[in-house]
Parts: sequence; structure tokens; C-alpha cells
Amino acid sequence: MNKLRFQTFTIAFITGLTLSSAPVQAAGDNHSRNLAASCAACHGTDGHSVAGTPVLAGMDKKLFVTQMKDFKSGARTGTVMNNHAKGYSDEEFEKMADFFAAQKR
Repeated sequence: MNKLRFQTFTIAFITGLTLSSAPVQAAGDNHSRNLAASCAACHGTDGHSVAGTPVLAGMDKKLFVTQMKDFKSGARTGTVMNNHAKGYSDEEFEKMADFFAAQKR
């Protein structure tokens, strides 16, 4: 990863963590929100992408989990998602799915 991309990712990640300290919505919990914060670098705050990556906010839970498992297994390919998904358990996919499904699209 080049220096500029690393700096951009770091800033986005820290921003996501900062935003994750906001009050938790009824449909989620702190752990779910913290897991989802790592997605903010590419998919925007709370899954509201503005950069051409898929919008995760309001996504169907089952679809989210299926796609993440497919990235993890290699059944679905993506630029960084295959490696990224390997860092999460199926339970964590479920928690992220709950969080993103609860966000307004």
C-alpha cells in the first residue's frame, strides 16, 4: 500500500472510530458499530458511500452476510474484500449486517 493510500485509510479509520463513539441506535450495539466502522474507509460513514463503492446502509441482512461469506471463501472476488473478510467471523458478519440494515438508505 503506498503512503498516500495508507494515510487516507488511517484518516478514514480514525474518523470511523470517532463517529462510533456517538450514541448507539436502538437496533445496534457498540460492538456492531465498531465492527462496521472499519468499512467506513471505502463504504462511507455508517455505510453511506459517496465514492462509487456499494452502499451498505439499509442493505438486506441476509444479502450482506452471504456476500461477506463469499468474499471470505473466495467464491466472490473483489479488490480488497477477499482479504478484508478473512478477518471476521460469521458472528461478526451477522452483527455488521444488523448494523447496516438498521441504517437509513
